[in-house]
Amino acid sequence: MRSPAEIDQMRPAGRFVAEVLTSLVEEADVGVNLLELDALAHRMIRERGAESCYIDYHPSFGAMPFGKVLCTSVNDAVLHGLPHDYVLADGDLLSVDFAASVDGWVADSAVSVVVGTPDPADLALIDTTQRALAAAIEVARPGNRLGDIGAAIGDVARGEGLRINLQFGGHGVGRTMHGDPHVANDGRPGRGFKLRPGLVIAIEPWFLQTTDELRTDPDGWTLRSADGSRGAHSEHTIAITLDEPVVLTARG
Repeated sequence: MRSPAEIDQMRPAGRFVAEVLTSLVEEADVGVNLLELDALAHRMIRERGAESCYIDYHPSFGAMPFGKVLCTSVNDAVLHGLPHDYVLADGDLLSVDFAASVDGWVADSAVSVVVGTPDPADLALIDTTQRALAAAIEVARPGNRLGDIGAAIGDVARGEGLRINLQFGGHGVGRTMHGDPHVANDGRPGRGFKLRPGLVIAIEPWFLQTTDELRTDPDGWTLRSADGSRGAHSEHTIAITLDEPVVLTARG
């Protein structure tokens, strides 16, 4: 649990992550290379004196240290997309995930957008992740439980006929990017860890259009839908307080 003073100390990291994602969304367009987006984020990290949470990241499921500062997942890729030499095309669905440390505190956030001419189905999928995230944040209050957060996400997904993958979800955030508790994208109301003021977590609903199964690219990182359907991802780092939940990575 974080004290009110520590949560205040986390705010600059949240603002920085939000600023980077805003810049990336503005830059993302038809004809832009994923490596250009990664270079922009890398430059903003250097200019801010921040530290990347991704570049040396090497968890058990990763084939090697990640080596980039962004996750850029396109179309049927939804998580852990390793930036590579790919030029965005008209209608591509791009998910960008970014985490950084500022003054020793971490924030983590993700956003999905369509570049060029959007397919209504892609916009609907993105909207579903955003509504699921908003529903989860709304119940992130003292006295509720982790199951309430998961149930809020799951209810939105099932309302759109989507299947839910529980392999990857949200997590605690603090001095490091990933900590306890795990925040699943489905759950049972009233079950699980009791939410208390001072808990800081990343909530990150992600959905695939017609499956809940993933496959891993040869790069050892990028996760795609098993059936080629598209995916979208929304994430914020939030702090639970005595009052309203605080969205540390709010954009705009």
